Amino acid sequence: MFDPARYDGRMPYRRCGDSGLLLPAISLGFWHNFGDVDDFEEARRIMHRAFDRGVTHFDLANNYGPPPGSAEKNVGRILAEDFASHRDELVITTKAGHDMWDGPYGKAGSRKHLLASLDQSLKRLRLEQVDIFYSHCPDIHTRLEETMSALATAVESGKALHVGLSKYPLPRLKQAVAILKEMGVRCLIYQPPYSILNRWPEAEGILDYLHEEGIGCVAFSPLAQGMLTPKYLKGIPEGSRAARSEGFLKVEQVAAQQEKIRALGELAAAQGVPLNHLAIQWTLRTPAVTSSIIGARTVAQLDDSLDALQSAMPDATLIAAIDAISPLEKQKPAES
Repeated sequence: MFDPARYDGRMPYRRCGDSGLLLPAISLGFWHNFGDVDDFEEARRIMHRAFDRGVTHFDLANNYGPPPGSAEKNVGRILAEDFASHRDELVITTKAGHDMWDGPYGKAGSRKHLLASLDQSLKRLRLEQVDIFYSHCPDIHTRLEETMSALATAVESGKALHVGLSKYPLPRLKQAVAILKEMGVRCLIYQPPYSILNRWPEAEGILDYLHEEGIGCVAFSPLAQGMLTPKYLKGIPEGSRAARSEGFLKVEQVAAQQEKIRALGELAAAQGVPLNHLAIQWTLRTPAVTSSIIGARTVAQLDDSLDALQSAMPDATLIAAIDAISPLEKQKPAES
C-alpha cells in the first residue's frame, strides 16, 4: 500500500535533543484541516502521501478539529484502517490543557483534566499508547508538581512513551523540567510557535536552553498559519484560512504583518525560492530545532511544503537580511 522507497534518504531525520528518538525534519500537524468540517478522504490521502514521503511524526491535540476531538477521531479511523501494520514506524503525539469539554475539569493543568483527556484521546485515536503526551499550555493556577505528576503517571501507566511541554515560558519551563526529573521522568521535547514572524522562543532564550539541556524542539506554525506563503502577498484571498470563519487566523493579524510579508516575499523571490520554502528552512537552520510541523488542506499543499527540503538552507547573508525585516523581539506565544 505504501511506497517501499519512503526511507530512501529524501527525508532527513534529526535527533530529538540528545535522546534516541529521530524525527523527520518536517512533521505533519492536524491543528486545522482534519476536523469534521473538512474532507475526510482528502485527509486520508494527505496522511498516505506524507508517509510515502518519509513523514513519520503525526502531531495532534485533544481540541483539534473543528469541532474539538474530531481530528483525533478522524485520524484514529485512518490509523486503524490503513496504518495498523505500520504503528511502530510512527511517532503519534497528543496534548491536553486548552478548553476541551464543559465544566470545571475540561481544561487547564490538573491531574483530573490531563489524565481524563489522555484516556479520551486514546479512545478517539484507537490506540493503547501515544508516543508523546504534552501539557499543551502552562496553568498558573495549578501547582507545577500536580501537572508534572500527571505527565509522570501517563508514562508510568504505559499510556505515553514520553512527555513534553508546549508554550511554557522559560522560567516555568525550567521548573517543570526539574520537577519531572525528580519524578524520574524526562521532558523529551518542547513545542513552541516559531517562525520568521514569531521569534519568541529565540528572544526568550528558550532555544538556547533546550539545546544546552538536550531537549528536542518541534516548532509549530513555521508558516505563521499560512501568512508566510505566497497567497497573502497581496492581501487575503477568498477561501484562505484568514477568510474562514472557523479558523484561528484573523484578518487583522494578516494586516498587521502585511508589510513584513511583502518584504519577505521580495527577498525570497530574489533568491529564486518560494516564500514558504524559505520560511520552513529558516526554522530548521538552528540545531536546537528538531522538526517543523506543517499543516495541509490538500495533497498538493503537503507536497509543496515538503519540497522546501530541496531548497538550500539560508546562509549568513540571507539570515541577516531576514533579521532586518523581522528583527528578534519578545512576542506572546500563539495558541494551538
